[in-house]
Amino acid sequence: MGELPGPPEAAAKEAMEMQEDALRRNLLIFASAFMTFAVMMWLAIYWMMGLNFSSNVPLAYQAISVTSLIYYLKSRNFAAFRFVQLGLFLFAPFIMQWSIGNSVASSGVMLWALLAPVLAVVVAGWRESIPWFIAYIVLTVVSGFFDFYLDGGQQGNIPLKTIGVFFALNFVAMSSIIYFLIRHFVLETEKIKSQLDQKHSLLLEEQGKSEQLLNNVLPLHIAQRLKDKPGLIADGHADATVMFADIVNFTQLTEQMSPEQMVDLLNTIFSWFDSFSDKYGLEKIKTIGDAYMVAGGLTRGSHDYVARMADMALEMREMVAKHPDLMKHGMSIHIGIATGPVVAGVIGTKRIIYDLWGDTVNIASRLTDEATGDHIQVDTATYKRLRHQYRFEPPSITHMKGKGDMPTYRLIEKI
Repeated sequence: MGELPGPPEAAAKEAMEMQEDALRRNLLIFASAFMTFAVMMWLAIYWMMGLNFSSNVPLAYQAISVTSLIYYLKSRNFAAFRFVQLGLFLFAPFIMQWSIGNSVASSGVMLWALLAPVLAVVVAGWRESIPWFIAYIVLTVVSGFFDFYLDGGQQGNIPLKTIGVFFALNFVAMSSIIYFLIRHFVLETEKIKSQLDQKHSLLLEEQGKSEQLLNNVLPLHIAQRLKDKPGLIADGHADATVMFADIVNFTQLTEQMSPEQMVDLLNTIFSWFDSFSDKYGLEKIKTIGDAYMVAGGLTRGSHDYVARMADMALEMREMVAKHPDLMKHGMSIHIGIATGPVVAGVIGTKRIIYDLWGDTVNIASRLTDEATGDHIQVDTATYKRLRHQYRFEPPSITHMKGKGDMPTYRLIEKI
């Protein structure tokens, strides 16, 4: 038997992980593109101010960044792309600072390196961000310690006003980038979670419909067992009561009715029977043409199921006798009830069905066939359980196919 679908939480979690992974990839691509553009603007501003120095570092940064992006787009190797970009974010600002002079002369350009550990938290996770943060701290401390000894320890030919302006620009730009990157990540994550909550609600709704359908097809305790542990279900019950109810003359009546009328009438009758099985705590097993099968004693702790079966049979007979649509057609119902051991199980992989097998089932079916009019026929085992609570006609000997002559009892009413 095929396994039932797993819980919707697993599907929702997988979908969320996929969307968050895509968000991290897109965020790193955006950050790398922005940094490449920022380096170009930073270099252009210096040149426009007439501050000429080697452009090897900015150009090398751009070349490596663009190459790694192209490699990622072709190979989809995000881990390699992430490592290269975080490495550029970390080392390039320090190399730029050292090429200019020191932290003062470079207007604190090393602050841009903070983007590496911050982005690592977002795109790689907090554990993988730790080495990047440690590397940033170490480089910052080393750079500060050796600032005094680096060439250009003075401000060189860079005016103090320019240094001050670029200090402000670097701090504002870096702070803005970090803020907006994190803000964008949080907003997109919340959006993803909101979408997944909606999908999760829909999945729960669909699961509820599927479970309701399963519960309509199978008894509740069997449906729950299938959900908890899919596989073969076969139970032996030492004592159970089985009833078949067959509508008399229904086959002949269908010849006078349209298909819609026939199905509507049968649905009305069986819907009443379903309500009776719920009322008396019995299990509807199946319908076979115009016959209805129900059983009791299939669940743990069930008791008095023989008496409840008799009560249901009497109410079914009364309903059919008083139903106006059935009365005008002169229809009646005959019922057979037997008590004894049965085997119960679920069979099939498509359109699965819960069914009963055994001698008790066969006897109940044959009692129904032998009953006439609106009679309720029961076997000896059932009679012995009910004889002090219900009135019966004296036993009659009935020839049962495959069983020979057997005493049967006609149930009249409850005492």
